[in-house]
Amino acid sequence: MPKCVVAEDESLLREALLEQLGKVWPGLEIVAACDDGASALEAIIESQPDIAFLDIRMPGLSGIDIAEAMKDHSPHTQIVFVTAYDQYAIDAFEKGAVDYLLKPVTYDRLSATVQRLQNRAAKELNAVADLLQQLNLGNGRSIAAFQGAPKNEPLVWLTASSGSETKLIMIDDVAYFKADNKYTVVMTAEGESLLRKPIRELLELLDANIFKQIHRSTIVNLKAIASIARDDTGKGIVKLKTRPETLTVSQPFMVLFRNM
Repeated sequence: MPKCVVAEDESLLREALLEQLGKVWPGLEIVAACDDGASALEAIIESQPDIAFLDIRMPGLSGIDIAEAMKDHSPHTQIVFVTAYDQYAIDAFEKGAVDYLLKPVTYDRLSATVQRLQNRAAKELNAVADLLQQLNLGNGRSIAAFQGAPKNEPLVWLTASSGSETKLIMIDDVAYFKADNKYTVVMTAEGESLLRKPIRELLELLDANIFKQIHRSTIVNLKAIASIARDDTGKGIVKLKTRPETLTVSQPFMVLFRNM
């Protein structure tokens, strides 16, 4: 059973989060529910939990301070920051956070976070099992086993420019990416932002099961697709759930939708 520490200085919000976690993840063991940073860090060091939900603004140590200390005292613990102040988002992820929840935390958003945590845990277990299996084949295979270790996980979030602002964008919220010279346009339901990375490099960092290239200049989130039609030339026309424009699927990439 995975263990968890929750740190939130506002009692009503703390109880609400605990109640929601109980519904979303019944198998999660809450080993401590703390109302300040110092007691939260103490509980984390003592219990070595799998997960910590940390409010960023708390009396004494902040959630960011706790995350920094955890690098030495509980490095395996996955961190989720919970706060009302989204300007801390970039700092939070740079401290190694798995996710970032804005108050008030909704049930659906918490469910998505829990799913992400569970997926990461499952991948780590599978990676360890695969590595042990390969190592058990004998000393002559040990180097090859390490060389076959899993690559870095796909992107979970990115930062992109929108006018004079730098926005933090969760990958799940992206409808599609479109090449723009040496840069890439990131399209979400709210509008477009600019990423300072060419689309060919971006493709290597995305989850290949979710993001598919449908044109030499376009990568689409399969979860964002509402429907696909084929025109008279054999090209595909993609309609999106959260965007009014349509996307073109060039003929070489129509094989992705051969069962349509």
